[in-house]
Amino acid sequence: MRKYTAEFIGTFFLMFGIVMSVANAGDIAPLAIGSILMVMVYAGGPISGAHYNPAVTLAVWMRGKCSTAEVPGYLIAQITAASIAAFTANFILGVEPGTGLEVNFTPALLSEFLGTFALCFVILMVAFSKRSEGNSYFGLAIGFTVAAMAFSVGSVSGGAFNPAVAIGGSFAGLLIWSNIWIYLVANLVAGAVASLAFNYVDAE
Repeated sequence: MRKYTAEFIGTFFLMFGIVMSVANAGDIAPLAIGSILMVMVYAGGPISGAHYNPAVTLAVWMRGKCSTAEVPGYLIAQITAASIAAFTANFILGVEPGTGLEVNFTPALLSEFLGTFALCFVILMVAFSKRSEGNSYFGLAIGFTVAAMAFSVGSVSGGAFNPAVAIGGSFAGLLIWSNIWIYLVANLVAGAVASLAFNYVDAE
């Protein structure tokens, strides 16, 4: 249960930070989002592995570092936390959910795939590889990956890179519910492909 609690807390503050940063931080919102992810990864990493993302949980499960029995608990904690965080942020902002970002599905699908692939691949390399065991930079690498990809393609897809964030973002009015399939498909496929790529690159 401690792992799921850590996942809930980390995902909550990631989603809360996303909604609040988009509302208040303007052009530097991706930096704020990457920063909150970084600190939450450092906080929760020793307890749950700091997935905060169903696509990451899939990649880590394929890596063999998360048991099948644990996967549902991780997913429930992540999706529940992101949903509650979205409503909490909108309540604090005093706004109703907006109409969401209109996207062109092919560029958005590719952008979400690439952003999520980069995130999952970096996480596996810095946090789940024997070659990088004991490093102190894992949180920084993960947070800056999200920041860099959000700066790069956030205007194209919304920069979710995370099915839980896509769901929370839809509740918050940042994304459109009819486009949720783009994020679920692109993010989960990217997580699986990143795990396969990691297993090949990191093979001993």
